Amino acid sequence: MDRNPSPPCSDAEEEEGDAVGNTVYSKHWLFSVLTRLIEVIAPAEPDPAVSPEGGRTELDEEMENDICKVWDMSMDEDVALFLQEFNAPDIFMGVFAKSKCPRLTEICVGILGNMACFQDICMSISKDENLGQVLLQRLCDSDSPTLLETSRLLLTCLSQPEVANVWVERIRENPSVYDCVCFIMSSSTNVELLVKVGEVVDKLFDLDEELMLNWIKSGTCHSVGPSVDDSPEELPDFKIVPCILEAAKQVRSDNPEGLDVYMHILQLLTTVDEGIQAIVQAPDGGKETWSLLYELVCQELCQPDDPPIIVQEQKTVLASILSVLSAMFASQTEQEYTRMRKSKSYFFLLIRILQYMEGCGRRAVENSKESEQEETGKTDVNEEDFHLKILKDICCELLSNMLQELTKENTLEGLHQGHLNEQTCSCAFQNLLPLYSASVESFLEVLREADQTLADNLEKRFPSLKVHT
Repeated sequence: MDRNPSPPCSDAEEEEGDAVGNTVYSKHWLFSVLTRLIEVIAPAEPDPAVSPEGGRTELDEEMENDICKVWDMSMDEDVALFLQEFNAPDIFMGVFAKSKCPRLTEICVGILGNMACFQDICMSISKDENLGQVLLQRLCDSDSPTLLETSRLLLTCLSQPEVANVWVERIRENPSVYDCVCFIMSSSTNVELLVKVGEVVDKLFDLDEELMLNWIKSGTCHSVGPSVDDSPEELPDFKIVPCILEAAKQVRSDNPEGLDVYMHILQLLTTVDEGIQAIVQAPDGGKETWSLLYELVCQELCQPDDPPIIVQEQKTVLASILSVLSAMFASQTEQEYTRMRKSKSYFFLLIRILQYMEGCGRRAVENSKESEQEETGKTDVNEEDFHLKILKDICCELLSNMLQELTKENTLEGLHQGHLNEQTCSCAFQNLLPLYSASVESFLEVLREADQTLADNLEKRFPSLKVHT
């Protein structure tokens, strides 16, 4: 079935007292479906549809249609509260424990996910330790739809401040969650699932640095998975960085939002020394990470034939990628792949981004004047300014580091290709001065060897540089 059927038309309004809250859904009908669900997982008599090993493996069409209707109806708060009063979470616990039907498990987790959207119910579900443990075990399921609904449920709970810490602590105490998440990221081809799992990881790392540190170290402390060699010399199957990269490769073409999520996870890793080391001290010395980010920023994002407004659309993913590149460049400048011979394309890209941002900045000012009397419009512009400022700061930091690495050969090549000229250099200097004056002066010395006239013109345009030259 491609989608859940629509909720049923009910005659509840014709039976006084049978309606669920302010809805037209029938209490009696819901009772009957939940009762039949109990019978499915604990039949009174042997059922020919049950497998020899025990447990129904498939739902009959009528039962599937009805339980899917409950799934849709559970988005209504009155229905969700009624299900909670009827102890539906306990019934679902029985399903998770006894059912061998993947579709039934998926639907029950999905219903819980809808119920968890309401704060009081979410608190009740979250505080149930047994249910919490069982739900985390669903992450080890082999059924992608069930994994997707489990991830949605976890993200819903982690997004509610009242219970987020409960789930963080629970996950921290369950090492198997790390193994299951890494397995999904490294092996799944289901883009929707990868995006949702990525959102869960991103939220976890953002909420709790200690958990992030534990997961960074997990890949270097033990081997996991049934196929891993027991030899202590064998590298573990799951390290967090390769798993993130593999997932990013899967989502990059089909889901820009998903790529944004995984790049932000990498950026969060670089906020701690252990995370940077996990990236640059991988068996390949970080080359795979650098190569992926190189492809993204130099071949896919913010290209020369894109309109300047593209920087607005890509500002968050660009900020994350450039932040990771900056951390890698600063930590591993001795690595061959980070040398300017290989990474000069970044330099020209950074200048292009700064040029685009100048256009966006002028447009934002114009929009701000137009919406001066509209509070919502002003808020949106301020938020855009905030994100663009972050991107600009990251660009300038990385650009200043790269300026110091430019050689005469790189500079001559840039001049020949038209990437370096008075306009682009002025844009770079305008953004870098005075904070990164040392980097600008270093580059100016190299530029003087390659193009004395251009260097002189820039000195005239930026008088503060003359004092030091």
